Amino acid sequence: MDEDSLSGWIGTSEVLTDSLDSVRFNAAAAALLTDASNPLHASNLPPLWHWMYFWSPAAHDALGDDGHPKKGGFLPPVKLPRRMWAGGKLVFRGTPVIGDTLTRTSTVTAIREAAGRSGPLVFVTVRHQYTRDDVLLIEEYQDIVYRGRQGMASAASQPKEAPSDHAWSSSFTPDTTLLFRYSALTFNGHRIHYDRDYAICEEGYAGLVVQGPLVATLLAGFAQRHLRMPLSSFAFRGIRPLMDGAPVMLCGKPAVDGSGAHLWTRDAHGFVTMEATATVGHLNSQS
Repeated sequence: MDEDSLSGWIGTSEVLTDSLDSVRFNAAAAALLTDASNPLHASNLPPLWHWMYFWSPAAHDALGDDGHPKKGGFLPPVKLPRRMWAGGKLVFRGTPVIGDTLTRTSTVTAIREAAGRSGPLVFVTVRHQYTRDDVLLIEEYQDIVYRGRQGMASAASQPKEAPSDHAWSSSFTPDTTLLFRYSALTFNGHRIHYDRDYAICEEGYAGLVVQGPLVATLLAGFAQRHLRMPLSSFAFRGIRPLMDGAPVMLCGKPAVDGSGAHLWTRDAHGFVTMEATATVGHLNSQS
């Protein structure tokens, strides 16, 4: 793969505008098994719920065999066929409110090639800036990984034992209904989240894959509830694919310096599937 040709895509961007309507907000509250009211402020959008807005729908004949939109748009034309959301970091400078109209400006900021245990990898970083009336509310860096047809399953890292020193914990079971509803809320057609035969036979997973953004969203809300303050930043990284059908534990403990919390998810086998860090503090812009 020619890294120089891909680097020419650094700086490409797209702009989308969306309204944070209450219909999707209430649907998300029902799907995520949580009260629709935000304990910090009833009209504020909970952290990471902006991912359920800013759809960029592709026509059915514009989808690949994995259910993702075919390559194109402002993202680089990476030849590797499989892509996954690997992690990201968000800085909250203000709080979106239900009913707001926001603009998202997305820009490719970095492209890196690497050799994985099962073949070549390409990492693409996209910066998303969410503004209301030209005031920056959220700055987000999204890490996307591209790989060969063997998918993520065969290249999963060695299992990492989950720490046992959590101060907070909460359990949920990601069933097929939850995965389907979250895919619908995010207009995500990736078949590994709802087509069991495809996930197992084509991509080599043990079952349906729980969406990384869904897990991150639950961890962010979990952190904010325990910290009892709005988050000022949230960073997360996928460690191991999480399968549907078995209980998952959200775990966390406060940072020693009082700045926030360390968070992780523990699957039914006792392994970490996602790690995250949340910080709290005063938001920089008017909410």
